[in-house]
Amino acid sequence: MSTFAIIGAGNIGSQVARLAIAQGNEVVIANSRGPETLAGLVAELGPKARAATAEEAAAAADVAVVSVPLKAYRDVPVEPLAGKIVLDTNNYYWERDGHIEALDRGEATVSGLLQEHLPTSKVVKAFNQITAPSITTDGTQAGTENRRALVTASDYPEAVELVTRFYDEAGFDTVNAGPLSESWRAERDRPAYVSRQNAEELRTNLARAPRVI
Repeated sequence: MSTFAIIGAGNIGSQVARLAIAQGNEVVIANSRGPETLAGLVAELGPKARAATAEEAAAAADVAVVSVPLKAYRDVPVEPLAGKIVLDTNNYYWERDGHIEALDRGEATVSGLLQEHLPTSKVVKAFNQITAPSITTDGTQAGTENRRALVTASDYPEAVELVTRFYDEAGFDTVNAGPLSESWRAERDRPAYVSRQNAEELRTNLARAPRVI
């Protein structure tokens, strides 16, 4: 059993919290509005969940999940996440986040920005190219024909291994896109994004992704 910090309790974060609990883990959930605003979600999730500040959640975590609007990634606590695996579910929506020139020009990746902010953490891309409702409804047993696959990417093999296990228990195959520098292949509006794909389809679509849209 591990403790997962869920930093960002929106649609994706709350769904990943449900998966973590279903797999026997505990979760500590934080958002930008304060622990008291999470009472309803914590009550729904049950005794393995509690609310905290982002700093407290990060300090309590064995593993962290960052699921905040990209414009707020610099608010993620740094020191409490040192040495820890951090799952990055974020996507870049310039309409919400404002333009980030390095992303617009294809010179950076979403997960790479978080890794720069968390230089002593082990950032790994996860759950960014699936809609929130599908996270808890599309999973099937290993070996199922046409099983849905999800992307991961990281500079740390142990982080990829953790996400691969987590995906598998949640009912998904894994396609590893490689290091974080390749994680752009699964970002918004590219062929791997959102649509349901099996592992073969996903590998094909990762390979044909355009660098700049």
